Amino acid sequence: MPERVGLAALNISCQRGSKVLFEDLSFALAPGEGLLVTGPNGAGKTSLLRQIAGLLPLAAGLLSLEGPRPDVELPELCHYVGHLNGIKTIFTVRENLAFWADFLGDNGSPLSPALAAFGLTPLADFPAGLLSAGQKRKLTLSRLFAAPRPIWLLDEPQVSLDAPSLKLLDDAIKNHLDAGGIAVVASHTALKTKFAHKIALGGKRKT
Repeated sequence: MPERVGLAALNISCQRGSKVLFEDLSFALAPGEGLLVTGPNGAGKTSLLRQIAGLLPLAAGLLSLEGPRPDVELPELCHYVGHLNGIKTIFTVRENLAFWADFLGDNGSPLSPALAAFGLTPLADFPAGLLSAGQKRKLTLSRLFAAPRPIWLLDEPQVSLDAPSLKLLDDAIKNHLDAGGIAVVASHTALKTKFAHKIALGGKRKT
């Protein structure tokens, strides 16, 4: 079960070069709540996720974290899955997950749940470089289970996934939220997951 935390943004802004992508953006997510971020290309969906992950500075505003550990930094509680899969092609599927578990500080947990999450158990010892595009995406998403963290930041997570894998993704997000986790998902296409909050960057905001 993920650690129960709350995440809030107060009047945050994002600027890339001379262009302001968004400004005065606020939201609050309690444990078990999800946020769906939509909008056209260039509206700032990826940038917002990267700001939460600590990979991109805020131009203005504040991100705050509520939880039982006041000394922990927000990025330490986040899983960021971006457009790139971030896998080592010369490693096997299992070795890739072991790398992420070690890198993210949870190398003591068994990898079997991560392998099973997206049906990769039969491919555990298969070189990642020989996987299909969909299998590589499933391997990337499987690291969510290799080192559990309460906040999932998912950027177009459904790319390259077939219909059965999309159902596994929806189920994974739903189960994470049901267990008290938080998910912020940027997506062009609809997911079946029910999100408590929605933001349309470059357009009308929904709450």
